[in-house]
Amino acid sequence: MAREEPDVEALNEAISSALVSNDEVKEGGGVQITCFSEVVNDVALHFQILRLPKQIYVWIGCDSAKLGRIYAAAPTRPKDMISVTSILGGASDNTGAGIARRLVLKTGLNIILACNIPKNSPMLEAEAEKMLVQKLIQLGYTRAKAEGSSS
Repeated sequence: MAREEPDVEALNEAISSALVSNDEVKEGGGVQITCFSEVVNDVALHFQILRLPKQIYVWIGCDSAKLGRIYAAAPTRPKDMISVTSILGGASDNTGAGIARRLVLKTGLNIILACNIPKNSPMLEAEAEKMLVQKLIQLGYTRAKAEGSSS
């Protein structure tokens, strides 16, 4: 496992070097890529965030670089509800569906979430979501509290 860590760090550095400015993303002309890793209870969590003009793609990996299940979530009209669907991996595992739904509420954007967190680890899932939301706030991707709906 220690052998894989330098590869992840090299990947993070390579992808981060392709960074496009946040101003270009806001103007609709670019992509901003952010990668980071954290260790929670001796489990390595890896994150990749791709900020596109009107959506965010997020990958959360747990101890490996596998893609995992993929979910799409988007605000729907007319009542500002959130629709979530499983794109890859089946609907029997809701590990990432809740995260995707809450990310739409926090950002107001369409979300594509690839999640490779074990389905029997609710504490790990909660910790991963907490770290992800903190990073999204830090990057300025969340909307102001007054804009968000109450959920």
